[in-house]
Amino acid sequence: MSRLLPSIDTPAPSVGFLGAGHTAVAVLSPHDLAASDPFVLITDDRIDLAPGAPIGEAHPHAGLETFTLVLEGSVLDHDEGALDAGDAAWMTAGRGVVHGEHLESRGPTRILQVWIALPAHARGTKPSFRVIRGAPVRRERGAEVRVYGGRSGDVVAPRANVVPITALEVRLDPDASFEQALPDAYGGLVYVVDGSLDHAATGQVAWLDRETESSVVLRAGPRGARVVLLAGERLDEPIVQHGPFVAGSRAEIAEMFLRYRAGRFATVRELATAPGVLLSR
Repeated sequence: MSRLLPSIDTPAPSVGFLGAGHTAVAVLSPHDLAASDPFVLITDDRIDLAPGAPIGEAHPHAGLETFTLVLEGSVLDHDEGALDAGDAAWMTAGRGVVHGEHLESRGPTRILQVWIALPAHARGTKPSFRVIRGAPVRRERGAEVRVYGGRSGDVVAPRANVVPITALEVRLDPDASFEQALPDAYGGLVYVVDGSLDHAATGQVAWLDRETESSVVLRAGPRGARVVLLAGERLDEPIVQHGPFVAGSRAEIAEMFLRYRAGRFATVRELATAPGVLLSR
């Protein structure tokens, strides 16, 4: 029995925060954080910037982790460095970071960005930044699975984050199927990047139910499928989001703003140049 619920359409692409040359699909918006726990926000970004000066501006994050997966193309972030197709970056904002996010065009690029709430006991965590290149791969008949978080079968991702997360990119041949074991306590979703499943078409989301079934079965349609599976341990505690901050209450959000204005946040550039940033197979 599959844990996948009926699929949900995502909104049409809209202009992204970078302006011209950036469109974004809100795969998940922070409207019902109890239902999407531990995930706060997911966007499917397409970026094709005009050549010239870097675009973007500095902004803070606190109380969350971010997962960035380059689906197509290549992007140069002046803080994070270059990320190519298949690369992923994990950032634990913890008690607070400032991200410059000055991007330069490297041609058409598609990126999936994910925000994950940190539990109360980890929101004071020291910030960190990790890049995964050459993610470990699980191969089954008709399926190729890149493991960016957690495990799939005997294949285990490098540990780069705090919240227990399974993050997989799954490519399925036409009509092929793949089964992924998941802990019962995990919530999450499957997002169809290309092709189709029997549960969902391109651009649709299928959420995991809250039953005790411990596996997800993905079955591709006649054109095959490329999907991202994201599942994580539910916090089962209050989650409040305000802009780039995630906390357990409005009072805690206010404290984050005070620390940011006092200049007490680290910078992503500092984290990205620290030893041990690159995690590769």
